[in-house]
Parts: sequence; structure tokens; C-alpha cells
Amino acid sequence: MTNNLHRPANWKELAPAPHPGPTFAAQSSLPKLPVPELPDTLAKLKESLRPLARDEKEWEKVSRRIDEFGQKPGPQLQEMLLQRAREKQHWLEEWWDDLAYLGYRDSVVVNVSYYYGFNDHPAHLPQKPINRAAHLVRATMLFRQQFKLGQVKPEATKEGPICMDTWRWMFDCCRIPGKEGLDWSASYAKPGDDGTSGHIVVFRKGRVWRLDPWQNGRLLSIEELEQQLKKIVDGTEKEYPSVSVLSVSNRDVWAKDYATLIEIPHNAHIVETIQSSAFVLSLDDDQPDNIHDFSRALWHGGIRKTLHNHAYLGLRNRWVDKPVQFIVYDNGKAGLMGEHSVMDGTPTVALCDAALDMIADPNFDQGKPGTAPPAPPQPLDWKLHEGLTRAVVSANARARILIKNQMLKVVQTPYGKAQIKRFGVSPDSWAQMVVQLAYRRLLARSAKKRVGGTYEAATTRRFFKGRTEAIRVVTTESDAWVASMDDPDVSREKRKELFQAAVQKHVGLAKEAGSARGVDRHMLGLKLLNEELRKQAKGNPELQDDPEHKLHRHIVHTLFDDPVYKRSSYWVLSTSAIYSKHFGPYGWGEVVPDGFGVAYMTGFDDYLQYTITSRTASSHRAFCQEIQKAATELYDLYSETPLIPKASL
Repeated sequence: MTNNLHRPANWKELAPAPHPGPTFAAQSSLPKLPVPELPDTLAKLKESLRPLARDEKEWEKVSRRIDEFGQKPGPQLQEMLLQRAREKQHWLEEWWDDLAYLGYRDSVVVNVSYYYGFNDHPAHLPQKPINRAAHLVRATMLFRQQFKLGQVKPEATKEGPICMDTWRWMFDCCRIPGKEGLDWSASYAKPGDDGTSGHIVVFRKGRVWRLDPWQNGRLLSIEELEQQLKKIVDGTEKEYPSVSVLSVSNRDVWAKDYATLIEIPHNAHIVETIQSSAFVLSLDDDQPDNIHDFSRALWHGGIRKTLHNHAYLGLRNRWVDKPVQFIVYDNGKAGLMGEHSVMDGTPTVALCDAALDMIADPNFDQGKPGTAPPAPPQPLDWKLHEGLTRAVVSANARARILIKNQMLKVVQTPYGKAQIKRFGVSPDSWAQMVVQLAYRRLLARSAKKRVGGTYEAATTRRFFKGRTEAIRVVTTESDAWVASMDDPDVSREKRKELFQAAVQKHVGLAKEAGSARGVDRHMLGLKLLNEELRKQAKGNPELQDDPEHKLHRHIVHTLFDDPVYKRSSYWVLSTSAIYSKHFGPYGWGEVVPDGFGVAYMTGFDDYLQYTITSRTASSHRAFCQEIQKAATELYDLYSETPLIPKASL
């Protein structure tokens, strides 16, 4: 049983090494994440801050502070960072794991987790939720077996192979809420596992069931899996205590409740069964009937009212610390909820694509029933005392507040990738400029200045254990184009010229970030090393009084506390894109209280899709309207035929 009191120092090494097959064949040849040259990073930083300064005085002050940093403490910190990079496989990994995710204490739901909604079940298959769930289980277990044997085709880009290390955390593992303020992930994968074993956990109306798809070295057939799942549905007619909603709480609250929960050995066994499962399957009795309800049901679960006005949360059928949770609703809709801390979204896109491709294939091997009936699924019912019952009630109340404080809308444009490419523009840059124009107009509506930057995720997985870097989308070029769109004195041709300059700049920044030559990760490393120096000096009075140390401390403090510098990484717009032909809904939440999450897809020929999330206190509806308007005006800038706006979803 995984105790949550002390995090193992080597928790990542405890996950088994991958099978030496094709899946991980390129790992040893991947380069280490580089440390950029300090002058290059500082020049890019200075350039990125210019459009975020409110006036010339603010800009000159932060520019001077960057120059001072580059002359004195910066080179010392850079040398320390280079030394760290020489000593470690990946100089950023430990820092990034903890600062970006595992030390984050707000609920992972809304704040960290993400979701994908699948297209309808293939028409040639029975249109029943149990059939769909059975296909997802069998296809995913087959994929998991291929992965265990190292036979999954590795991910790659045009530039070459990319790192597959985080795939180790896809199956058989779970995030643990640490009582000391830092979480970690525990892997239950076994070295040398050939993938012909492993259980899953199924939730229905808050009840936990263990189901073994592999029995005696044989994967159950679709027919057998349907029978197993039907037993779960038939055996869960009433509601059960919503214990899994405990996992939705603030991480420190969850850590405390987790420790209380596992004090009872019976409950500890259930928790371990969930954590060690290959993945979780939720058989949810909601029936979302449009893209918005579907999105919200996947993102944070619905709130279903009964005749007696009792609210049942969809989250009672989730264990949000699991990296992979499939959700199948009673009307046959299905999707995935993912936990983000040790694995980004692209591996789970690959998983979903593989499983859904198998299911769509008319020749998909549905298996044959065995000669003897398989062992049935086993219900796992919690033992609760008064304290745990109160904790569950409190967790449910907090979760309802969390859900009700969120807004979500999906915006689709009447054109997509095909038309944008005919205009000769990168679809990703096009989508980003639409967001920039929309947000500027939103600020103009509220008479506020820009209060933060725009984050776009760029993968750095071309490097060993690479994760992401930030593309700083706000540039002098993007601001110039955005301003031109509302200036009646600027001609159409000039607007196009400014737009092309903004796109060219964005494409260049994206390439630099993907090559680990961005600003944010490098500056984070320098800042953290400075904090280490500060801690060392704290117990050394002689060093504290040293003039050089005082100057170092002053310069670093003034830069990292500068309002423009801080504004640049206050991500009022947090954006990212994925694509799958199998997906409809896709999204996640905002990262700052007054900001917006903007999940978008540019891979469809006939539409762009934006999922906009925010707190209810934000100007959510207005921003969505501005997205639609900006997308239309940008199209009209390039087209001789005005665009007819698409009806709102």
C-alpha cells in the first residue's frame, strides 16, 4: 500500500525500465536538454517584455534591470546551471515536476486535468453504451500489451524521434497526494510484464468494481466484457457513498483525507486496487446531449438533480489522480479524462487514436468466448466512520462550488485548415492571432490595460525527458497587427503586411521554443539556483554582509520582482492545441483566476475549434463573441468573398 507521508527520493526511478523494443529504441540517441546561451535568452526576454510594458518608462526600467543581471549575477548563475546540466540527465526535470504540477495544491480538476470527447461509436457496431465500453476496454488492453512488449510505434516528428519516457506513466500507476506538500506518482508496473495480465477499476454510481480483462493469459472477448459490464450495471442500482470525490479536493485536504481513508486496511486495499489498475472506466449515468454539456461532463462531471432535489456529481465516478480514465455515458457518448502531472497530452492522444482506430476497423478482433465462464467482477465497498462521512460530504460541497464557478463554451469557425493553407498561412499562427485580436478588443470593452501574457505550449520532446517550453505569443509584431485592425486609417494591404510579420515572428518563436531555446524554462532555472544561493547565505553572517553578495541579491531581486517581468508570465491566456480525427470536445481550465483557458484544434479542414474556459466572474461570453468576430474579420482580410458567420453552437 502506498503511504503518503514521505515521498521516496527516487520515486521516478521506481517505475520499471521500458522493454527494449522498437517503442524505446531511439531513447539512448536523444540529446540532453540544452542550456541556452545567457545573452540570447536575455535578448529574447527583453524583446518579449516590450509589448507588455505600459509606457516607455516601465520598459526602460525593466530593460536596464535585465542588462544589470546579464553583467553581474547572471553569468555566475549560468555557470551553476551548466554545472547542474553536466551532472544530471535532465537539468529541469525535478524542478518542473514539482513546481508545475506536484507542488501545486489546488484541485487537479479544472486546474490541471484535461479531457477529450470521442466521436460517435462506429455505425456498424451496436449503439449501446455497454458495447462501447467493452470495445474501449479490449482495444486499450491490446494496445497496453503492445506497449509492454515495446511494439508500439514510437512518436516522431519531421525532425526525427521524440522522447517516449513519459509513456511509462500511462498505465498501472497513480498520483499520490503527499502530506508534506509534494505529490508523486507511484507505478505498479512489473519489470518484464508481457501485458497478459492487469485489472481495471470500474465506477458506477459511486461504487467501485474490480474487473479482470485478462484471465488465465487470455483477453476476454467483447461478448464476455459486455457480460461483465452488465453485471456491474445491474449490481449497482442504488447510489453509493461518493468517496472518490475526496480526490477532487485541494491537494493538502486530499492528503489528509487520504491518510485517514487508508488507516482502515479494507479501504487501503480498495485504494491500492484503484492505484494499481491499468486504467479507470467510468460508466456514468449522465446523458450529455450537446457539445457543451458533453465537454463539461468530461471536464469536471455533471451535477444531476433527482426528484428529491439531491445532487449527484459525475465526479463520484472518477479517481482524478489516475492518468487515464475512460468515461462512457448512458447515451453512448464517451471520452477520456487525463491527469497531467507526469505526462503531457500527446501520449494520450496517441493512445486514443490507436484504440479508436482498432474499434473502427470492421476486422477488429473481438475475440472468442472461452470454454468456461470468466470470473465475475468484484464490488469493492468502502468502510466509513463518522469522520470519513463528514469528509465526503465536505468534498462534495466543495466540488459543487468548484463546478458552478466555471464557464465553458465551444466556438467553431465556418472555415478551417484547408482554407487557411490556401491563404498561405500557418493554421496555428492564424488561430493564435485570432485570440490576440479578440483579447485586445475584450480589454478595450472593459477599459483595462493588458495584465498578462499569452502562453502557448511547445513540446521539447526531441530531447531526452523533454516536456514543454512556453511560446510567448504576445509580440511587438502581433500588437501592431492587432492595433491596425481597428484603425480606419490603415489599408487592407498594410494590415495583411502587418499580419504576415506577426505570423512570421510567431512561427520563429515556436521553432525556438521547440528547440529548447525559449525564455521561461531557462529563467526559471536561474531563479531557482539564486534561491539556493540565498538559502546557503542565510546561515552565513559573513556572506550576508559581503558587498558583492548584497549587490547580487539586489540585482536579482529587482529583476524577478519587476512588474513587467512578473506580468509577462502571468498567463491570462493559456493556450494549447492537439488534434485527432476521432475527437469532438477537447479542453481544460484557465491557469490564473482572471484568465482564460483556450484549447484549440486546427486540424479539421472545414472549421477551427476553440474551447474557452474561465471563472464565472470573467467576461466569458464577450470573449467568445470576440473570438468569433476576430475569426470572421481575419478571413475577410484575405478573401474577396465575405464570410457568412456560423450559427453559435
